[in-house]
Amino acid sequence: MEKIVVKGGTPLIGEVQVSGAKNAALPILAAGLLATEGTSKFYNVPKLSDIKTIGLLFESLGVKVDYKPEENTLEMDARKPLLTEASFEFVSKMRASFLVLGPMLAREGSAKVAMPGGCSIGSRPIDQHLKGFEALGATIIQDAGFVEARAEKELEGTTIFFDFPSVGGTQNVIMASCLAKGKTTIVNAAQEPEIEDMINFLIKMGAKIEGKGTSVLVIEGVEKLVGTEYTVMPDRVEAATYMIAAAATKGDVLVKGAPYKDNVALVSKMREMGVNIEVVDEMSMRVSNKLDSLRPVDVKTLPHPGFLTDMQSIMCVLTLLADGTSTITETVFENRFMHVEELRRMNAKIRIEGRSSLIEGLPHLEGTTVRATDLRSGAALVIAGLMATGTTKVIDIYHIDRGYVDIEEKMRKLGADIQRIDE
Repeated sequence: MEKIVVKGGTPLIGEVQVSGAKNAALPILAAGLLATEGTSKFYNVPKLSDIKTIGLLFESLGVKVDYKPEENTLEMDARKPLLTEASFEFVSKMRASFLVLGPMLAREGSAKVAMPGGCSIGSRPIDQHLKGFEALGATIIQDAGFVEARAEKELEGTTIFFDFPSVGGTQNVIMASCLAKGKTTIVNAAQEPEIEDMINFLIKMGAKIEGKGTSVLVIEGVEKLVGTEYTVMPDRVEAATYMIAAAATKGDVLVKGAPYKDNVALVSKMREMGVNIEVVDEMSMRVSNKLDSLRPVDVKTLPHPGFLTDMQSIMCVLTLLADGTSTITETVFENRFMHVEELRRMNAKIRIEGRSSLIEGLPHLEGTTVRATDLRSGAALVIAGLMATGTTKVIDIYHIDRGYVDIEEKMRKLGADIQRIDE
């Protein structure tokens, strides 16, 4: 069993390059299924197990895929008609696989996709996806762990109002609308930067989309989309991880691939705690912390431009340095405090009240064996290990590998005493 072993007490110093964003790459690759002419080539694609999984899913649908993880590129040829069933084998491993439903429905008029899987962080309903497809004219059938969407005639544009700004729902409905007849308006659309990145790719393919970066999107259907080349945006959650790690270890790190515009909420909260953050240029920030203790802070996760839920468990670790009690309230997922029990094993004093965690600052954490319960909690525990006295062993690190490229190698270059071992 592989595990990450960390010996704490060393400040992180140097510079780190953020990889391509997993949460942008996966929907962008799914959008590539819409290209009935030409092939697509993607750059800055992160070397992650999730990318490999979605590539295998595409191949099962009849798409030619050439993924070169060491070169961070992926080429795909989706010109042949797509098979219309996405199997449980792939979709159960990764929630983003459900994003193939929109392109398959738009191109082939029908799609059957297994119910999505992924990290166990709480209920992530697909009702907004299905509501959007039905509004476009599809019939939805849910049976035996599968969702089937059928369009007896071509999809027709309409106005769709989301009950909440679902990221996946927005992405899926945008893709389906690109080939629908007429104009589709999505009201209360999610506004995450990863959605804007996908829209930029679709526009480059020939889609007509207005309102990117806002809560109202207008998509004018087109006859076809054409494959093209595209570079995926940097990963703002990975950037946040190294920014927080620098502050938590009282280090000094230049994070390259961390645009301020995508990380405003995080920067605001870190500065509120007393962390020094310098915006170096459009794509980089330098984070340093020389304080013995930080100020406590209150954080509430919200849809963008609010504080990102994916950063919640990582931020929790930083608040352990505060002189006082911090509060983190989770409004997006109801089961995203599983890291708390693991941090308690390291001497952290955290209590849960409803959907909030109350974190008391403490002199130090104590190294021990902890378990990554999901992707982001795994990263949080690695940072906790960097802060702790003694040695911390993080197990079940396959979660971490779903979202972080060479995390131990990047940490080691910053001076961390960290290694991956197989026992």
